[in-house]
Amino acid sequence: MESVKVVVTGPFNAGKTTFIRTVSEITVLSTERKVSSASTPGEETTVAMDFGRITIDEDVVLYLFGTPGQERFSFMWETLSEGMLGFVILCNVTSSESVEEAANILGFFKGLSDVPFVVAANYSTGDENELADVRSRLGVPDGVRVVACNALQKDSVKNVLLGLLYAILERVEATG
Repeated sequence: MESVKVVVTGPFNAGKTTFIRTVSEITVLSTERKVSSASTPGEETTVAMDFGRITIDEDVVLYLFGTPGQERFSFMWETLSEGMLGFVILCNVTSSESVEEAANILGFFKGLSDVPFVVAANYSTGDENELADVRSRLGVPDGVRVVACNALQKDSVKNVLLGLLYAILERVEATG
């Protein structure tokens, strides 16, 4: 059985924890704590990581590592990225701030490792213009998948992960 380490990253409140919880076949290990800001009472944020697992078929298991989204916890990004074969950059398309921060996080991860990645446009309607705008704002080349996503829907999350898995397999075949 092949094990594939996948990092799910993106800005605060993009839906990373929800994304992993929606698809994980095990109880998700989560390190969420209440946000200390008065402007977001009752909201939680990941302070270390989320961990889940999904079996694609009897031969492939994806181990999902969710990063904290707040920059003050960015020291975990490098640690969690060690050994990853690919990553998902998740952004909330209803927030310009989320897309801008996703661009910064994407730059950080691309600097860490030259592995395949996909962009998951959470809350996207799937409109081609909307996805093209996300691609442009993140500076993502045409060969990288930018996929509409609803982190609350299992089939939508699976679609994102399968897109990443195909990109990983294409890379493996190309490098032979």
